[in-house]
Parts: sequence; C-alpha cells; structure tokens
Amino acid sequence: MKEKERWDKRSLLLLKESGMEKLSSANVLVVGIGGVGAFAAEFLARAGVGHMTIVDADVVSTTNINRQLLALHSTVGVSKAHLMAERIKDINPDVELQVIEKFLRPDDARDIVNTSYDYVVDCIDSISPKLALIYSAQEKGVPLISAMGAGGRLDPSMVRVADISRSRNCPLARNIRKRIRQETGRHAKGFTAVYSEELADESSMELVSGEEFKRSCYGTVSYMPAVFGLYAASHVIRELLKK
Repeated sequence: MKEKERWDKRSLLLLKESGMEKLSSANVLVVGIGGVGAFAAEFLARAGVGHMTIVDADVVSTTNINRQLLALHSTVGVSKAHLMAERIKDINPDVELQVIEKFLRPDDARDIVNTSYDYVVDCIDSISPKLALIYSAQEKGVPLISAMGAGGRLDPSMVRVADISRSRNCPLARNIRKRIRQETGRHAKGFTAVYSEELADESSMELVSGEEFKRSCYGTVSYMPAVFGLYAASHVIRELLKK
C-alpha cells in the first residue's frame, strides 16, 4: 500500500523538520474571526501551527459575503467561530484547538491572555476591546500583532507591518495611539501593527449603531481584509520560526 503523503509536505520542503516542529509546538491566540481574522487563522493553520485559540461571538451576515472567508449565502446566520473551527480541523486534524464563542469586552481581555501563548493576533475592530487586549498582552509579555483599518482602501501595495509608533494615514491607528497616550501617559509603542499608508476614502464611511463599542465602518473591497490577514499571519509565522 502506498504511504499516505503528508498534507504539509510542501511546507516541510521549505521549512525543514526544525521549522515544522517550531510551528507545531506554537500556541497562538486569534481574537476576531471576521474579514481579517479568519484569513489570518487559516494561514496559521495551513502553516502548521499546532495549538490555537479562536475567539468570536458573531454570526455571518449577508453584508459579510463581499469580503469574509467564512461568509457564503449558505452560512448566513451561522457562528463564525464554529465555521472557522470546522475549517481548521479539516486542514489539520491534529491541531489542538480551543474555541471561545464570546464577544471580547474590555474586562475579559485581561483574563484571556496568558503566558502559554507564543503570539496574540488582534483582529478586533472596536477600539475599547482592542486596547484592552493590547494592554493585557503587553502587561504579560506576550508578543502581539494588531490589525488596523482595512476599510476605505484599494491598494494592497500600501499595506505595511511595523511598530504602532511608525503607523501613518490610518484613522484607527491614530485613535489607538491617542487613547494609549491619554490613558497611560506614554507614547504608543512596543507592539506590531498591520496598517495601510493609503488615505482612506472618507466618503465610504458609514455611521453604525454603536453596539459592541463600534460607531462607524468604511466600505471594504473583497481583497483588502485578506491582505491584512496574510501580513499578520506571515509576521507571526516568521517570528515563531526565529525562536
């Protein structure tokens, strides 16, 4: 009988056994499984990250279909965390996966991050919970990469990965830096951000109800959240391989 090929054979050719062992032993927390987070989580799973926790309380809506990995007409109304868990286990049946179906409120962030994680991927799009997650990771010494605003933009070549202190032309990043300065008295620095230097199209902004700490959103094209998720996952994978 022919020996079954490894599903991660092509990764093994590039990363060698030592690299694959680093990824299979890594533990990554992904918070927010929407436009950016679902792509980031999938790329991490396909790379061979062996331990993951995903956090999201939302269900797929019709307006997600233009840009979110999990969003199809057939999945409207279904839990994003549940759908993501099914995909991850179908990619790597051996992954140790924890699923937390809850909206991360500021008070929760301090409990959800712990030192068992090698990396935190922040894909929250509401400022207060996002800040709480950033503070928690920094307090506990866990590396974090935070996705800023993918909306209102069309040019993927303008996406950057750098310390938050170096971000520019991103309203969300500007608000994050401002809030950190106001709340801590310190300049924002010490964690990585994925952001775009392209000026956002302000005419595409829409005010929303304010539920779950969110007051506005930008129009978003199909590929930009995926680009942000790709950059976030790429950064985490390369950092894990350096260990």
